Amino acid sequence: MSRAFNFSAGPAALPEAVLLRAQSELLEWQGESASVMEISHRSKAFVALTERIESDLRRLLQVPDDYAVLFLQGGATQQFALIPQNFAAPDATADYLLTGHWGVKAQAEASPYVHANIVASDAAGKFTTLPARSTWQLTPGAAYLHVTPNETIHGVEFDETALTNLDDVAVIGDVSSTLLSRPLDVSRYAMLYGGAQKNIGAAGVTLLIIRNDLLARQPRPLAKILTYAAQAKEHSLLNTPNTFGWYLTGLVLQWIDGEGGLAAIGARNQRKAAMLYAAIDGSGGFYSNPVDPRYRSWMNVPFVLHDAGLDAAFLSESIASGLVSLKGHKAVGGMRASLYNAMPEVGVQALVDFMADFAKRKG
Repeated sequence: MSRAFNFSAGPAALPEAVLLRAQSELLEWQGESASVMEISHRSKAFVALTERIESDLRRLLQVPDDYAVLFLQGGATQQFALIPQNFAAPDATADYLLTGHWGVKAQAEASPYVHANIVASDAAGKFTTLPARSTWQLTPGAAYLHVTPNETIHGVEFDETALTNLDDVAVIGDVSSTLLSRPLDVSRYAMLYGGAQKNIGAAGVTLLIIRNDLLARQPRPLAKILTYAAQAKEHSLLNTPNTFGWYLTGLVLQWIDGEGGLAAIGARNQRKAAMLYAAIDGSGGFYSNPVDPRYRSWMNVPFVLHDAGLDAAFLSESIASGLVSLKGHKAVGGMRASLYNAMPEVGVQALVDFMADFAKRKG
């Protein structure tokens, strides 16, 4: 049975080359006479693997030396609560920019631990654009500013250029669905974090990149397992990690290298997104995307059919055509195509061709 083109928002498709490599090494890994899942996380072989993975990541992203890199668990959602506990005193204020579902959730989860001020929100506009910078109500002396540069559900995206003139603010970004999808200026942020299940690897690993001065904050007592500084001191090996997930991340990093690095990956992702948006915009209204074109996501493309009564047929026929996981999130309905790194251009072309044929037959 052939593999379908998988447009899932996450857990998302992994590169076939990575899956085949993992398959070939599943029973016996690098002369260890056991699977990578079966050896001690404190063994010389596994520690060497983690060091190589961190080195590869630092090189690909050009992570400055004054940042720590952590491979933890709990997903981005767990960090919503851990970030204020690690970086803000209970009576402090932290700022939150709301550009979609995940920013809203991050602010809500932080609220029990800090005064979570909403800097700006496009909720009234149904999260279809980035609120104008002139409307941001930043708090002087805020512990940090939390942003979500790409909203996986609403398909709103902005890059670090939107964060200019914030040098005195500790900007924290949830980059779950864009990290490793293109070059990124890490120095614009005090912290970046994201779940692995989009472009980094498999679900179960959470990547954190934290500037050392932020890491040094200890505003309240916390259990070591919840403390980023303690995790950094132990090189993410304070407790047993997701060893197989970490290993898969390493394979994905090697695959990105082999594809030409982040510049080549980013150019490919931009072409894929442009192809799909052109099909939507050129459909004569059969399909539409509500997001301000200046802030359309390369990674997650929500769209609706002009007649919602056609949704079921679109989904069933797309699946029969080898195009899976196109159903939109319940919060916005319609369809959503996620174009992460592992989605080849030929897969997007197949979707575009299907959409054109479906519109011709049903329009």
